[in-house]
Amino acid sequence: MSNQPPLKVDQLSIRYHHKPVLTDVSFEIPPGQTVAIVGPNGAGKSSLLKGIMNLTPAIQGKVQFYGRTLEEKRLTTAYVPQREEIDWDFPINVMDVVLMGRHGQLKFWQRPSRCDRQIAEQALKDLKMWDFRDRQIAQLSGGQQQRVFLARALAQQASLYLMDEPFAGVDVATEKTIIELFKQLKAKGNTVVCVHHDLNTVGEYFDHVILINARLIAAGPAHQVLTQANLNKTYGGRLSLLNDLTEQMYRSRLDNAHPGD
Repeated sequence: MSNQPPLKVDQLSIRYHHKPVLTDVSFEIPPGQTVAIVGPNGAGKSSLLKGIMNLTPAIQGKVQFYGRTLEEKRLTTAYVPQREEIDWDFPINVMDVVLMGRHGQLKFWQRPSRCDRQIAEQALKDLKMWDFRDRQIAQLSGGQQQRVFLARALAQQASLYLMDEPFAGVDVATEKTIIELFKQLKAKGNTVVCVHHDLNTVGEYFDHVILINARLIAAGPAHQVLTQANLNKTYGGRLSLLNDLTEQMYRSRLDNAHPGD
């Protein structure tokens, strides 16, 4: 594995229709961490991921994946978009969706091998979706659909995973399954970066936090970044979730969740 950080963003700026969305965002992500991108609605969280993946053109800035370009590291970088961006009416079953995660390893004339199918099978089992392998994706619940696309990313066998709000609109069982997946990926030394919106769980689920609101507010270990001052800067002073007492309890939970940070 490269000694370079899994992801390095340098002065990234993005505009939509001449309107600034993100300005001069820079950070590095340490390897083998679960990372949350957090901020209010309209802060540019999803735009940041899309800019990183070159799905939205940046007006300036540089993004490196283990010190290389996205094209050079595409096979080891998996991206999971928001569910709303996927055509769930497309006539395809669960197994075929997950096998798409193997296509980057194949030549255009090749079909998935037995090994590819075994990898897809294990990914579905890890996400508790094996029993649904022949189901059309339109017939799945929202949580099941999310698991299928996480299984597709898992089948890619990447080392860096970028996910846009994987917890949005899912049931409790799916949320627990996603957390278990994060633990498995981290145990293998992989890095997970997620857009996340729930402040109540960010310190529990993630090691590292990036706070943004059109620009970078703070980035670093969760117990260092999730302070009242940083949250007020991020949410424009409108945040009432954490008063002084709650902050002390919250930080205590973070310290217990991540001893030695």
